[in-house]
Amino acid sequence: MTLRLDDERAATLELVARADDQSLTDAVRTAIDAHVEARKHDKAFLDRLRERHEQERELYERLAK
Repeated sequence: MTLRLDDERAATLELVARADDQSLTDAVRTAIDAHVEARKHDKAFLDRLRERHEQERELYERLAK
């Protein structure tokens, strides 16, 4: 996976990683984990996720026939 950031975000991430005594990779992993965890508690997101899941399930069923 490649992650492209603008200069400002890259510099901010590097600063945060250094302040937390983390590698850039670990800082990105930590941010992703926090983002996913927050989404697990976001009702609107969960509703959209269920709707998308249902749409995809229906599509898979049609394709499997």
